[in-house]
Amino acid sequence: MFTCRNQSCGAEWELSDVVIKNEGQGLLFRCPMCGARNYVARTDADDGTVTYEQITDIPPRGTR
Repeated sequence: MFTCRNQSCGAEWELSDVVIKNEGQGLLFRCPMCGARNYVARTDADDGTVTYEQITDIPPRGTR
């Protein structure tokens, strides 16, 4: 489950609800509701399974 880190949104999404891509700043998904960038990390298991985990240590834009 992914959660939009935009403070005014906070919507929750399953992997099947989002599109993960690299827009030149690393892997991310844009919230389908508000369009905010939410960063993820990709992990490749030995059996070929790919998983994504949301990165929460990058502050949302404008909170630094």
